[in-house]
Amino acid sequence: MLTLHYEYWPKISKSLKVPATSLYDNLRVSAARYPDQAAIFYYGNKLSYQQLDEEVNALAGYLQHKLGVKTGEKVLLFMQNSPQFVIGYYAILRANAVVVPINPMLVADELEFYVRDCEIKTALAGQELYDRVRPLLGTTTLENLLLAAYSDYAGTGFEEMLPKEVEAPSVPFSEAGHYLWNDAIQAKIAPSEHTAKGNDLAVLPYTSGTTGLPKGCMHTNRTVNANTVGAYHWSNTTPNAVHLMSLPLFHVTGMVHSMHMPIYSGSTMVILTRWNRDAAVEMIKSLQCTHWVTIATMIVDFLANPKLKAEDISSLTSISGGGAALPEAVGEKLFKLSGLRFVEGYGLSETIAQTHFNPAERPKMQCLGIPSFDVDAKIIEPATGKELGVGEVGEIIVNGPQVMVGYFNRDDENRSAFIEIDGKSFFRTGDIGRYDEEGYFFMVDRVKRMINASGYKVWPTEVESYLYKHPAIQQACVVGVPDPRRGETVKAFVILNEGFEGKVSEEEIIEWSKQHMAAYKYPRLIEFRKQFPMTSSGKILWRTLQEEEKEKVTNNVQ
Repeated sequence: MLTLHYEYWPKISKSLKVPATSLYDNLRVSAARYPDQAAIFYYGNKLSYQQLDEEVNALAGYLQHKLGVKTGEKVLLFMQNSPQFVIGYYAILRANAVVVPINPMLVADELEFYVRDCEIKTALAGQELYDRVRPLLGTTTLENLLLAAYSDYAGTGFEEMLPKEVEAPSVPFSEAGHYLWNDAIQAKIAPSEHTAKGNDLAVLPYTSGTTGLPKGCMHTNRTVNANTVGAYHWSNTTPNAVHLMSLPLFHVTGMVHSMHMPIYSGSTMVILTRWNRDAAVEMIKSLQCTHWVTIATMIVDFLANPKLKAEDISSLTSISGGGAALPEAVGEKLFKLSGLRFVEGYGLSETIAQTHFNPAERPKMQCLGIPSFDVDAKIIEPATGKELGVGEVGEIIVNGPQVMVGYFNRDDENRSAFIEIDGKSFFRTGDIGRYDEEGYFFMVDRVKRMINASGYKVWPTEVESYLYKHPAIQQACVVGVPDPRRGETVKAFVILNEGFEGKVSEEEIIEWSKQHMAAYKYPRLIEFRKQFPMTSSGKILWRTLQEEEKEKVTNNVQ
């Protein structure tokens, strides 16, 4: 087991006992300890821990006794960030069932796959997503649709920054199989005994992976609690902490760090239904937010706000996240404004968020961090499984208490997803990385993203990190495009900072790149964009841009 990083470990134990209880028990305990504490702040409305637990229990009873949800049954959660998402998630757990959280950007044709894969009978959905889920009633296993209006939980004082989905009033539905959220809560049906324990299945987040159909990652209460409790200790959270929730909750990072961990600690969650940089500033300033877990693209947009002042975010004591490395130049800008270093971590849906953290007292830029509590992480040669050493580049593999028990209904993929070394089972991440002499891990790039230019390996993440140092560039995304001479060549899509449109040319950026990168690395092609295709979790869809380029080449050949 790698121990180089132990010298730089924070002043806490290197191992953690994982609770044998369920995730719902975390809420029950916090509600008993801090009944009057604000659990949720939602555009001017507050929900205490006692109210949150009461509504969770009422909804759990409705699911069990009105909709017939059974122990171990999989229930679809199809919503944007909202109090109802939190209540729905914990109510499903309270009912001893399994949460299937799905990206609210999906359309009906895509959603059908998940319903069929899990044989789902009951769905909890935001009313704005009704048209996407309604076609599945009666045509699949789906029988019950419980619909929520976010406006029912919104308060006053933040009307100017309400997303349209939150402004929309509740819509009445009377068709068979349709149920209204408020009716379910107000029925106050007592739930049956909560029997779920640590090793019972709790949540099934899906990962798109790099090829093939989406795969459900089977996580138990134990695997999720491993990272929930780990995040709590690593982030020095207290019940007085106030967490800005801007990452989507269907995604594992937002799920663990912006929901499960604050609930475990009894602290406050400030919910944004949609990302809005002005709303984020106002929430941090007016509610004195202390913790913000986010991603690089949100930080870039946040810092591009010309109205942002240091005093607006002075309450923040921690800004952290993952998903993609924060460009060094952006990290320095954040540090100058806030005095805080962006603390990066690394993880996957298969590990329900983090396997690596940067120590808050000693973070490194553009670094995945050091292995988390009880995590054994290695670098191997992908083809042979040979373990590699300091500075050598290979595939990251991990063993730890947060690793999923397997993919749902994917026996073949389970066999290829794990490798056994010295009697221990390691999950193969498919990510290419290395670690330094201090045991800090670094991402080189995704396996599928490498560009082969004239036989040279070009890692887009590295090129992007250089481009972010250009004063005109706000965001950059680098892809490989077909080239008859080099095989592939490097193209950069660029969003310019305000005030630079029309003042800097593609050729100027290429010339600048020549001065800062090796000849085989620098982008030969630059294309300016107003925006990038993004996932709802804020990641740039580089594959979409790459496919666009391949289609251009194909069409030109034809």
